[in-house]
Amino acid sequence: MSISQLSKAVYTFLAALLLANTATHAADAFSTENPWMLGDWNGQRTQLQQQGYDFSFGYTGEVATLIDAKNSSDHGTEYADQFAIGAHLDLEKIAGWKDTEAQITVTQRNGRNLSNTAEALDGHLSSVQEVWGRGQTWRLTDFWIKKKFLDQKLDVKVGRFGEGEDFNSFDCDFQNLALCGSQVGNWVGDQWYNWPVSQWAARVKYNVTPEIFTQVGVYEYNPENLERGKGFNLSTDGSKGAIIPAEVVWTPKLGERKLPGEYRAGYYYSTADSKILDGVTPQEIQTKTDHHQGGWIVAKQQLTSHQGDTSRGLSGFVNVTVHDSKTNQVSDMQNIGLVYKGAMDARPQDEIALGVARINMNNDVLGNRSEEVDAEIYYGIHATNWLTIRPNLQYVHHVGAYKDGENVWVGGIKFNTSF
Repeated sequence: MSISQLSKAVYTFLAALLLANTATHAADAFSTENPWMLGDWNGQRTQLQQQGYDFSFGYTGEVATLIDAKNSSDHGTEYADQFAIGAHLDLEKIAGWKDTEAQITVTQRNGRNLSNTAEALDGHLSSVQEVWGRGQTWRLTDFWIKKKFLDQKLDVKVGRFGEGEDFNSFDCDFQNLALCGSQVGNWVGDQWYNWPVSQWAARVKYNVTPEIFTQVGVYEYNPENLERGKGFNLSTDGSKGAIIPAEVVWTPKLGERKLPGEYRAGYYYSTADSKILDGVTPQEIQTKTDHHQGGWIVAKQQLTSHQGDTSRGLSGFVNVTVHDSKTNQVSDMQNIGLVYKGAMDARPQDEIALGVARINMNNDVLGNRSEEVDAEIYYGIHATNWLTIRPNLQYVHHVGAYKDGENVWVGGIKFNTSF
């Protein structure tokens, strides 16, 4: 099966998925126990999975409203959302290619971001609606193939995808961007492109032990991929270099309860030119260049079980990123938080979470700017197996990292649906 045949097959099945969503009304549609809102299509969806075709159709919506600000009196409300249509292909089942799989994902983003429209949030470094950004448009977010070798110890992935899918990866349950997803991409976003932007890339991973793996990648840096009219851009015209990340990941199960954890340590280097900001005169900033580089540490660990049930309990997380101050306005960031799943026996899959993030600016260059602090608390309501609703309250201290910046309270609701 060639790449062109593969893409044709994927688009055919995606079209079938959309038709099924609009025309099929299986008996188990809207069942709270079903993982999909529109059901199993009278068993056809499960049958397709068994044959190697696993379809997904997801929707994320986020509303944010300004509750209070220290100096400003505006009280705006905005809504942003994203559709994600995908197909995961088990090519061993479909075409007989051993230990081979492929993924295609198409996304569309819509709406507006309160961080961009509210006067009180003018200059906000983070975003109170993480789903907004990178152009409100259709994009080919994933188009890759992956194969394992050496008794599945070596894993090679090539195609179009973003750095944050494999490197500096982190959950995206919070609505504030400083607590959601790969943080390197948030603060070196001029070259490191997170979801939903994709670029040509290759990633090689090797499993040293069942709990430890190392990986390295090469990602094309092409600013044209950000343009609204080039969401399906496959050309390398406009490429300026490459981002090269490397990472070591440890996934232990600790203690008598074998509580899961994930620990990541990584480094990135860009071959593309970037303007030097530190140690040069204002005139030299326009002419002298260097290269982005930096590192990260990510730690997630379940700390307790709930009455012996390891699917419930308290977990903690920490994210730290450090960047070269010569070329980057953000010198470092940290976030930390706690998540408790299943605190109430009547709601065993609900969760409550609290996170705080600190974004530290390059004060040597920017002078009057220091740090912005973003905090969020949410309650995740597991309404059904296909719908999660997270009402949240956010607080932003010193918007834009200005020492006399605004202090703002924002209310939000984030929900994820799987059709």
